[in-house]
Amino acid sequence: MTLWRPVSQTVWQGRDDSAEASNAKRIFQTIHQPEQFAPISSGIALIGFECDEGVKRNHGRPGAVQAPDVLRRALANMASHQGHERLADMGSISVEGDALEAAQRALSDAVTSCQRAGMRTLVLGGGHETAWAHGRGVLDAFPDDRVVVINLDAHLDLRKAECATSGTPFRQLAHYCAEQSRVFQYACFGVSRAANTQALWDEAERLNVTLVEDLHFRRDALPSLEKVLAQADRVYLTIDLDVLPAGEMPAVSAPAALGIPALELLPVIERICRSGKLQAADLVEFNPHYDRDGQGARLAARLAWQIAHWWA
Repeated sequence: MTLWRPVSQTVWQGRDDSAEASNAKRIFQTIHQPEQFAPISSGIALIGFECDEGVKRNHGRPGAVQAPDVLRRALANMASHQGHERLADMGSISVEGDALEAAQRALSDAVTSCQRAGMRTLVLGGGHETAWAHGRGVLDAFPDDRVVVINLDAHLDLRKAECATSGTPFRQLAHYCAEQSRVFQYACFGVSRAANTQALWDEAERLNVTLVEDLHFRRDALPSLEKVLAQADRVYLTIDLDVLPAGEMPAVSAPAALGIPALELLPVIERICRSGKLQAADLVEFNPHYDRDGQGARLAARLAWQIAHWWA
């Protein structure tokens, strides 16, 4: 597969506690690492998307291209519990130069292949341009199903632009659904009115997007989520890490002035994971350049850990 590479064996390392007990395992000891891109009939396909070209085009702070392996290293030493044995590292897709669209096509194809084989996909971005590729891959795998996109994010990412950026993925998915005469079902939880212009708010209204603002998250998130889940055959969950407060997640292109604390996000993530409808998930916008003592990497990896643990 073009633009694909396997992950170096040096990435998945950690503390070996196997002398204590047979089940004293960590992720690096239980994750499967195929030498070739060959989807299997079950499990969770972990895929890296080494890309920040969309962030550059959106005039953000580059650096997310380095995120996938940094997050893998942070995840590697975490304890392996129920669900984590299903993780299979299917390698990473990268961008050649500024050819974002070719890399997005490669990621879409990889996702579709995994999904059609029977795997679910957990993608480590990359900027939020990851979502156009990941979402398209899921839509292509299930053309007859109602696929609902749930975005935990301070931003709507419905920008109008001449080319794909990290700010356009859900507008692109809306157009893609329209081309196929499919209903575009999109919910954005944690959105900041201060971080989105009125034009973006108007576009969200035109597309009938379900919105839960940051100020009302604690009150409205779970009730709104139940309505969204009821409309879905399958769910694609995308988590832009800038939904978290800057104090918890400094390592993003656009740190949140307010944000939703992780302990408030996790019940929403858990409900989605345990719904039986979650088909795909990703974590995007992590930027190692701006991390503090690995704080952001550990939190992002913990979210990935929880998703794999809770994924019904």
